[in-house]
Amino acid sequence: MRRLASLSLLAIALLAGGPAGAPAATLQQVGSFEQPISVASAPDDPALLFVGERAGRIMQAESGGFGVFADFRSLVECCEGERGLLSIAPAPDFASSGRIYVAYTGGAAAGGETGDIDVDAFRKGPSPAQPIREPILRIGHSADSAHNGGQLQFGPDGFLYISTGDGGGAGDPLGSGQNLETLLGKILRIEPRPGEEPSYRIPTGNPFAGKVGLDEIWSYGLRNPWRFSFDRANGDMAIGDVGQDTREEVDFAPSPAAGVVGGAGANYGWNCREGTIAFPKAPSGCASLSEFVDPVFDYPHLDPEDGSAHGCAIIGGYVVRDQSLGDLVGRYLYTDYCTGEIRSILPPPGGAGPAGGDRSEGLEVDWPVAFGEDSCGRVYLAVEGGGVYRFVGTPPASCAKPEEKTAGGVNRRARLRLSALPLGDPSEHRFELTARLSPCGESAGRKVLLKRGGRRVAGRRLSSRCLARFRTRVLHRETFRAVLPKATAVGSRIRSPRRVIRPRAR
Repeated sequence: MRRLASLSLLAIALLAGGPAGAPAATLQQVGSFEQPISVASAPDDPALLFVGERAGRIMQAESGGFGVFADFRSLVECCEGERGLLSIAPAPDFASSGRIYVAYTGGAAAGGETGDIDVDAFRKGPSPAQPIREPILRIGHSADSAHNGGQLQFGPDGFLYISTGDGGGAGDPLGSGQNLETLLGKILRIEPRPGEEPSYRIPTGNPFAGKVGLDEIWSYGLRNPWRFSFDRANGDMAIGDVGQDTREEVDFAPSPAAGVVGGAGANYGWNCREGTIAFPKAPSGCASLSEFVDPVFDYPHLDPEDGSAHGCAIIGGYVVRDQSLGDLVGRYLYTDYCTGEIRSILPPPGGAGPAGGDRSEGLEVDWPVAFGEDSCGRVYLAVEGGGVYRFVGTPPASCAKPEEKTAGGVNRRARLRLSALPLGDPSEHRFELTARLSPCGESAGRKVLLKRGGRRVAGRRLSSRCLARFRTRVLHRETFRAVLPKATAVGSRIRSPRRVIRPRAR
């Protein structure tokens, strides 16, 4: 059964463990849809749940059920092979912009070749069937209907990450995985700028920007990364890659510091390797390559008949941070399209070495296709037959929407975050600090102050996207704060050359 077996997924490592005890969670159905494929919520309102349907609709939670947020089925090429809507990601400033980013395989009406991967932003238009479309990026993928990848996720640094498959065909016939001159078989990182020209920017810190390779590439050597995610507690990134014939692979990129995503420039090995083994049909050029990042886990397609993981296509989820789910907290949930058994593993401590503690959670569904997570950390699972389920503990988690109050003209739900990235060689002690206000509301144009050790060092106006950037040298361990006068502030300690410690609210 390989209809979606080539869909790549997100997971983390597994080592065989003992039998599971009583389930820590139950599955509660939240709705029924037409081939649901992606689940997410508004960043500042967990009750505002969105479900992407494969044919090209986004459904929105409403009182008593779900209504249509956007219907763009006329643009989507579905559903030959693995084509269709791939995933959705509400914008960090959704409360003010109303945008949802979507990855899908487009048809002629989308403006490209049939099967190309389109990444667009959509907003509500005159009617659900007339949404406002803002194209961001198109990736050629017309040769084959398989191995699209297509996960979208905003990282803890605020940038948009995109997964792409190798283009389809057994053994990577296009040679995409190891080729830095194609966007296929990669994780990409961009700063979208819908409605502007150009429609996206290359963020500072992309490993191949200005060098050999395409500027958008963050990491490579992937076959078909269907799902990846970021741990909301620490920013660690996990990538699940569907294997060829024998192994399912999970790769892991620990965050080096708060607001910083790991794995820049990482080569995960495809098509030289499949999981931890050499790929039997690897091209001759693989013999000269050795700097691969080892997967933290791989598991076989054949059933070892000892209760450990097996299947045809891993469907990866999230590290659980919903405190109502008991001993699932801190564990990584995953399943497999062919077995439907829900399992979990422990991420590798510090991101190094294999993951452990693989176990069954005593839950099983038919044909799972995607996990989702809302903005207060509750986890969801979509199945091909139409159901979307929430993992529920005892008692269930409560996620009330924060009260809407204002201070200094800024919604008190707004958060001003300060993140930092090294500019060029870390030994040069140069950093770019980015302050982000979300939700943006009417705050564009307001002045943000950057303070070092309590003293003002610079001031910048918030852009139309509520961003303010500062460049500075950091020679010693120092404390910075971004301050929006009369509203809110955050701080970040930075130690040259490379460490950024988690921002703390002030």
